[in-house]
Amino acid sequence: MPKGEQQLIQRIRSMAGRNASVITGIGDDAAVLRVPPKHDLLVTTDFSIEGVHFRREWHSAAIVGHRCLTRGLSDIAAMGGEPRAAFLSLALAEDVPRKWIDQFVKGLLGLAREFRVSLAGGDTAQAAQGIQADIVVVGSVPKGTAVLRSGAKAGEQIYVTGSLGGSAAALERLRKSLPLGVERSPHFHPVPRIEVGRWLRRHKIASAMIDVSDGLSTDLAHICKESDVGAEIEVDAIPRAACGNGKQQVELAFALNGGDDYELLFTASKPAPKQIAGVPVTRIGRITAAKGMWLIGPKQRRQKLVAQGWEHFTHRVNG
Repeated sequence: MPKGEQQLIQRIRSMAGRNASVITGIGDDAAVLRVPPKHDLLVTTDFSIEGVHFRREWHSAAIVGHRCLTRGLSDIAAMGGEPRAAFLSLALAEDVPRKWIDQFVKGLLGLAREFRVSLAGGDTAQAAQGIQADIVVVGSVPKGTAVLRSGAKAGEQIYVTGSLGGSAAALERLRKSLPLGVERSPHFHPVPRIEVGRWLRRHKIASAMIDVSDGLSTDLAHICKESDVGAEIEVDAIPRAACGNGKQQVELAFALNGGDDYELLFTASKPAPKQIAGVPVTRIGRITAAKGMWLIGPKQRRQKLVAQGWEHFTHRVNG
């Protein structure tokens, strides 16, 4: 652990870069950001808490940093936005090694550089125990073009990027001390779908959108609630992640409720491409005027789809 807060801040400042959106970053009372003319500002915040979102025996410091920023970038992607700057508030127990902090920051900044996002400020504090990191990401979209959760309409198709359930399957194997195999990549190095979100917004394809962070069932329920609609999902259409030796798919429950995939779930009135920015896009169902969510199985058998993804204060922590 660094000898004091100022030393810690200086170490982080020396590692952080700056882009054209950040006029004044770390080192002043507040950051000064410049957003392009005629743009709306996007702001999102997400916690990463030891014992809830990660465990040090499972996740290296660099991976925790990477995943921490992914959470914020994924929210910006879901709005079709362009990320501009990030702010990190970090609370650390006295026994957290300096090496862990350095690797955490390196993991976070590695992803930040990939998406040209500057770490423009934040806060540090001593925690009674463990590690708590809060990431704030600021982005922008041309005025009035942000893709919201509330735009879905009856008759529209439902799409999802990538594959689902890989992160949940990896966590399950970690809990059981089993080899991770091919599940390792989606859980440990999730990729925020910034380019896909921007493309969908620019081409006016997505009418409503959300990132799959809490699980398909729960995130779809958010769209249905905000849009005042229902949904039908085709079981066989859901793109499930590979598991084990790569020849099998994860369990349906992981794909429906697992979360932590950071893919994009969106609705559209016209067909979406099968691939955007190199990322597969799959149609999995449709929006209905009648409320409620349904799974459509073989021979058109219908089963009620209940939101059973992640919700704080109702789930146990990881492990």
